[in-house]
Amino acid sequence: MITVLILTPVGLPVLGALTYLVVGWRPVTALIATGTAAGELAAAVGIAAVVGASGPQVALSGLVRVDALSAFMLLVIGAVGLLATATTPSHLTTEIRAGRASSRTAARHSLLAQAFLAAMTAAVLAADLGVLWIAIEATTIITAFLVGQRRTREAVEAAWKYVVICSTGIALALLGALLLNYAAQHTPTKPGLDLVGLLGAAHSLDPAVTRIAVALLVIGFGCKAGLAPLHAWLPDAHSQAPAPVSALMSGVLLAVAFYAILRVKLVSDAVLGAGFVRALLVVMALASLALAASLLIAQRDYKRMLAYSSVEHLGLIAIGAAVGSPVAMAAVLLHVLGHGLAKGVLFLGLGRLSQTAGTSRIEQIRGVAARQPVLAGCLGFGVLALIGLPPFSIFASELGIARAGFSAGLGWAIAAALLLAAIAGAALVIHMSRMLLGAPAEGPGTATAAPRLPGMTAAVLLAGLALSAALGVSAGPLTDLLHSAAAIATGTP
Repeated sequence: MITVLILTPVGLPVLGALTYLVVGWRPVTALIATGTAAGELAAAVGIAAVVGASGPQVALSGLVRVDALSAFMLLVIGAVGLLATATTPSHLTTEIRAGRASSRTAARHSLLAQAFLAAMTAAVLAADLGVLWIAIEATTIITAFLVGQRRTREAVEAAWKYVVICSTGIALALLGALLLNYAAQHTPTKPGLDLVGLLGAAHSLDPAVTRIAVALLVIGFGCKAGLAPLHAWLPDAHSQAPAPVSALMSGVLLAVAFYAILRVKLVSDAVLGAGFVRALLVVMALASLALAASLLIAQRDYKRMLAYSSVEHLGLIAIGAAVGSPVAMAAVLLHVLGHGLAKGVLFLGLGRLSQTAGTSRIEQIRGVAARQPVLAGCLGFGVLALIGLPPFSIFASELGIARAGFSAGLGWAIAAALLLAAIAGAALVIHMSRMLLGAPAEGPGTATAAPRLPGMTAAVLLAGLALSAALGVSAGPLTDLLHSAAAIATGTP
């Protein structure tokens, strides 16, 4: 029974993908993806309850393993996945009516999106670093077709750029995994790439080989997480992908890639001490924050604006992971969930705005509040949630990361990170306020009678904001899971 529960989060989207492959996309199948995402979230809640009561669980002869950390990531995938899939039917219907897509396009989109969710879920359930690598590589192949879905010159170019850069990063991670496996084969227990086995054999791993392997793994998986220096794919891919896919990529894919870094960090800390990965993460985090802040100031495209904001927030997450204490890691995990919810709301909301306005240029969008007040309100509060204003959860997570960082002696890095985050946040507020407020300008996006926001989309955006605010006030039933996941991520007994 436990095996069925553990495999459900992967099995449901696989069944959904097969359904779209056989039946196609039509009104009767449009909500299947939403149903599978809801089932995946329900299964994640059940898995979290079982893990909290009975500890880590294994399935398929140890190939699949779930502990508090992977259970928390399943909740993130389920929550953001439900937001994205619930708005997908109205998004695709609008695209079909506008002549930018067909039923065949919608079927292909739905199939690939379901496969995308299945691959990310498989990554966090993998008990073996090799299987984890395969699952993350699968996300690259799947999402490349989603990024290039519109088949415009810009979309195809973004898809190829995504494939080339991420393939480079994932190749570095593969080389790192091979080196780590080589080191593992020269230990008495020969654990291979089993994550638990590697921790058990940490005292026998060759430090020199492990150091090179860990550097390659962190940089390689950091590429998929959107961290500098291999971040360049992210703005183009996010700006060209359909809005629900952008929400999944920013809110979930980056987090899953960083989850892989956390697993590698555990092994590295046991073999090399905390200082090695800490130095790597601090450098990558500050570089990412500096790059995002500088490019957000002069940004002219609101989709790319959100993409650079993702680079910024992954930088904050990396700083928290570099601190490495249980308090910092709990804040990091809360930030992962809060960022996923806020970024999901914004990508989905701005995706709707792009459909009605016909442009993604910031200077061509004015007076949204006067024409679409519900959408404008969701976008406004979404930006406030993203920059970390109370009561939203990112405020609590950033405060937790800052307090833990100063306590750990990384005050200089935390101060620099907060300054850069403040610059990025100010740029976001300025750009969004220009679009939402004021009188409509002449040109694209200024229609006086904009289509009404679909009821399901409005409900999803409001639900995402409400959940983010609730988590900022109290983590509630997630508190114990957060602490357990943080303990695992830091190797605390």
